[in-house]
Amino acid sequence: MKEQKRNDSVLLKLTFEHTDTLSLSSSLVTEAEFVREDGEISVSLQSDSFNDTRARWNSIMRALIASDRSLKATRGERN
Repeated sequence: MKEQKRNDSVLLKLTFEHTDTLSLSSSLVTEAEFVREDGEISVSLQSDSFNDTRARWNSIMRALIASDRSLKATRGERN
């Protein structure tokens, strides 16, 4: 594996399952490219630098976590 440098472009992909992909994917509309199908969401993020990728990835993860917690709260579930 090639050593990653801060100014190298980076591509990250994450695929995960969720019981409410429609609602959860709405938090990604302005954050990243994604595909939603068959109970899964696949998120893709590409940036020109590691620092930019890290910052954008953190924003995406925060959005997903907040959405999941909101969905659980509206259903009366505990985190």
